[in-house]
Amino acid sequence: MTSTTTVPPLSSDSGSDSDTNATDNLRHTDLSDTIFRSYIEITGGSSPDLVKIQSFLTSSRSGALSCLICLERIRPSDPTWSCTSRCYAVFHLLCIQSWARQSSDLAAARAATRLPITPSRAASDDHSIWNCPKCRIEYPKTLIPRKYTCFCGKLENPPHDPWVLPHSCGEICDKPLMYECGHYCLLLCHPGPCPSCPKLVKTWCFCGAIQDVKRCGFKNFSCNGTCSKVLDCGTHQCSEKCHDGECPPCRARGVYRCQCGKVEEERECCERNFRCDVPCERLLACGKHKCDRGCHLGNCGNCPLQGKRNCPCGKRVYEGIACDVVVPMCGATCDKKLRCGLHRCPERCHRGLCIETCRVVVTKSCRCGSLRKQVPCYQDLTCERKCQTVRDCGRHACKRRCCDGDCPPCSEICERKLRCKNHKCPAPCHRGVCAPCPVMVTISCSCGETHFEVPCGTEMDQKPPRCPKLCSIAPLCRHASICKPHKCHYGACPPCRLICEEEYPCGHKCKLRCHGPKPPPNPEFTLKPKKKKQHHHQSECTPGLPCPPCPELVWRSCAGYHFAAERMMVCSNKAEFSCDNLCGNLLPCSNHYCTKTCHALDNPSSTPGRLERGEPCEECNLPCQKEREPACQHRCPLKCHPEECPPCKVLIKRSCHCGAMVHVFECVYYIRLSQKEQSAVRSCRGPCHRKLPNCTHLCPETCHPGQCPPPEKCSKKVTVRCACQTLKKEWACHEVQAAYRNSDCKSKVKYKYQAKLGTINLNSSGLAKIKHPTFYTLQRRNCITVESLSSLSSQNPTNLTKCLRNRWWQQQDQKTRILLPYLRVLMSISIGGSNCGLDRIVNLLVPTTNTNGDEDGLVDVGDQRRLYFLANRWLPAEEAKTAGPDAAD
Repeated sequence: MTSTTTVPPLSSDSGSDSDTNATDNLRHTDLSDTIFRSYIEITGGSSPDLVKIQSFLTSSRSGALSCLICLERIRPSDPTWSCTSRCYAVFHLLCIQSWARQSSDLAAARAATRLPITPSRAASDDHSIWNCPKCRIEYPKTLIPRKYTCFCGKLENPPHDPWVLPHSCGEICDKPLMYECGHYCLLLCHPGPCPSCPKLVKTWCFCGAIQDVKRCGFKNFSCNGTCSKVLDCGTHQCSEKCHDGECPPCRARGVYRCQCGKVEEERECCERNFRCDVPCERLLACGKHKCDRGCHLGNCGNCPLQGKRNCPCGKRVYEGIACDVVVPMCGATCDKKLRCGLHRCPERCHRGLCIETCRVVVTKSCRCGSLRKQVPCYQDLTCERKCQTVRDCGRHACKRRCCDGDCPPCSEICERKLRCKNHKCPAPCHRGVCAPCPVMVTISCSCGETHFEVPCGTEMDQKPPRCPKLCSIAPLCRHASICKPHKCHYGACPPCRLICEEEYPCGHKCKLRCHGPKPPPNPEFTLKPKKKKQHHHQSECTPGLPCPPCPELVWRSCAGYHFAAERMMVCSNKAEFSCDNLCGNLLPCSNHYCTKTCHALDNPSSTPGRLERGEPCEECNLPCQKEREPACQHRCPLKCHPEECPPCKVLIKRSCHCGAMVHVFECVYYIRLSQKEQSAVRSCRGPCHRKLPNCTHLCPETCHPGQCPPPEKCSKKVTVRCACQTLKKEWACHEVQAAYRNSDCKSKVKYKYQAKLGTINLNSSGLAKIKHPTFYTLQRRNCITVESLSSLSSQNPTNLTKCLRNRWWQQQDQKTRILLPYLRVLMSISIGGSNCGLDRIVNLLVPTTNTNGDEDGLVDVGDQRRLYFLANRWLPAEEAKTAGPDAAD
């Protein structure tokens, strides 16, 4: 039986404070100090012997004291009876009286049925007994309670006094204490067993070595020294610690002989007297037979075959026969009783045991008397009839085969629903009311330190006890170190009622009641079985609420921090306002000021509550107006900026002095050079590419500024020919110029680098490859005139056509570009009045197929049409009509 471990105090501030008046009337006043005062004054403290009393007081104070029989609460004014033998349970007097009478009458009826006694004998104290409903200890019928007395039994019908323990007389208990020490209980009249005697007495330890003063109830003690008592062997001493009771067997080992002395073995001292397995085999006193006994002490004794001897059946006696002579059989009938006890052995005198089974045929009746039959004596006769007698439980039939009428008690389990409505009766099937539910339900506080037991079935009406212990759940708010502790409880901890005082970022403190996180609550008080899913569910802490925005009023400047533009605003309101002034902040260019209306800056101050980002000032989009160093004609390409302008990197072009090359310089590099250095860097360092005046040769000097030297000084070699182109000579250029100026026939002097009107220079046209001798001569002379071609065509037009055709096949991929000069020649020939007409020449140029299948022509039909197209552009309209595609066909 579990109970509280400490004496509960008079009051507690935990638990519910709204109990009803009816419940308060059921609760008893805490009288622990009054009841235990005299005992504590002697012992100086509590004792484990007070557990049952403390449990009863806890149950009384909580209103949980209930009767096991009716499962109703026991009120302070109800007459009661308590078991004084083992469990000390308290019952209503009327309930226990009814229970005892029913139990005793049922026991008497059962005894009268099963035992061969009269009903009056069965109603005596020996058979008419009853049991305590809880501990099942037996009481005789004479001890059925008839009076309502206090716990100590000195006062009948004790009155109800709110200052005295209910059902108690309020006087000293004065019962003899256990162990019959001669002292009496010093507590006030109380339920439960009396505690151990608190008197101080002198007593010896278990081994008798030390004498000390101890409490009379705990006078048996151990000195923790060596016992040193002489053991049963009489030689060794006990080596155990000082102990209660007999000393253990001696475990000292040694070599000992068996009883006959033949075998020596190492054994413990407690086993020194042992018998070996070797037979004795010593000669008996007759000197003829050997002892057939095992290992033993002392003499073997006389021979058992000496003296008077009987035959095997025992009817005839022989005297004076030697021990080694076998006794003869008498020959009479054995007549020894068989194992059945009714018949005798029918055989002649014989050695050994008689037959085991009596085979005499007799008439037997079965146990129930319903069958009679002749069977051998050794067989039992039973029938197959099942007994229909109702057993003493009154519910089930016997059902035993061939029952003799003494039906055994019912072996079925009762399993009727008990009054607790939670369990079934576990006892064997019985008559009458089932015993109360033996299960006791423990109701404890949340921490489990304070608890009491109530009968099963009454737990739903109980409330948890008030525990004096402090709650073990630590607060999670910021006041955990200063929060007032509270008592053990079920459910959530009471909320913290202190002021929050958490500091805002602005420096103010929250003035509301604490709203921090709450610890996980204890489970609510319940006695119902929890579902399996809830076993894995763990309570979580409740997160706290954040502090509301700071409600303090503060002065706040405008977004641009202008002088005398502050306003009174709520501290948590971070909205910025603008005044009507201009911003006036210096722009990043450091040359101009912002002209916007007052606005928040991009880089706010460290004032708390200001925005992290603002509106930037306007950008300065004006071009840079600074003068560069060194000065140049180019403007700075950057926008207005605070630092110095970067060096001018504009690329400027400057041609060399001769005009053959263009130099590119960075402006900053070129303008930092002197005039002389600029002239030097502009030179290409190569020969001058300017032509001398009135001369085809270049300037002989290196690239230089200014005018080239006069052409009269040109000394280049020039090849000149005579007018007939027969002789050639190399003259200096200045001599050729002088001769040219002094010559009368300037038209007959032709330079290699000059061309006259009416001539065609065929060096680039490739006509030098034509094999016609006359045409080759004209080409070698380096000029061909229209007159020469006309004369060549009039002399031998076939040769000219072949020359043109050969030229065509050599350069097929350049038909149009090559045919154009030929067409010009043909046009000139036609205009000159030659007999070779245009259509004739075109027909000559068109390829023809000979008998061998080879093409004999200069151009294909597509090229022919291209020639007509060219002819239409170059010839007069009359000749172009005569030379159309129809004429060619």
